[in-house]
Amino acid sequence: GVLTAELLSAGAEVLALELDPEWAETLRSRLAGERLSVKVGDVLEFDWSAVPSGTLVCGNLPYQIGTAIVDRVLRAYPQVERAAFLLQREVVDRLTAKPGDPEYGSLSLLTQARASVIRLGIVRPGSFVPPPKVDSAFVGLRLHPAPLPESDMPEFERLLRAAFRQRRKTLLNSFTSSFSRPAVETALATVGYDPKTRAESLA
Repeated sequence: GVLTAELLSAGAEVLALELDPEWAETLRSRLAGERLSVKVGDVLEFDWSAVPSGTLVCGNLPYQIGTAIVDRVLRAYPQVERAAFLLQREVVDRLTAKPGDPEYGSLSLLTQARASVIRLGIVRPGSFVPPPKVDSAFVGLRLHPAPLPESDMPEFERLLRAAFRQRRKTLLNSFTSSFSRPAVETALATVGYDPKTRAESLA
């Protein structure tokens, strides 16, 4: 409840999601008040459409499911406007990577298609008890509309994953595993890309 207590002291109305019923009850008893609501459940199954428009989201995320949580929050726009999370530094490096960076990949693009992303700081292992074996990082997300209608986004996401499946391959070779070669050549020519272009070079 450390983060929850800080949010309440800053004047926020807090909806806290907690998987463990005993921890949830402990949180309710420690921080009882009108501005705190504690919901027991799995954050991966939470209905984000139920929160008020303009909701801000934050958390120290379990590293093993951190990217899955981020993905669900990104899809909650416009209910969620901004989010800030503590994650494994390696994951934050991927979320914030730009074209040409070694960490740049489909996760970078899928995140940046739905939000402006910035690394806000590094947290060393000694800040935790017990200390993890990796650095952590604080990432900020300012959500915005997806670049395509939501009905088209699944196909867009499939295309991005195909482009980065084997990152050293050209777009022509990456896409011919999913589409016919003539179709890929025509599509690349239409948008003005050399068939030898690699996904890692494109914004």
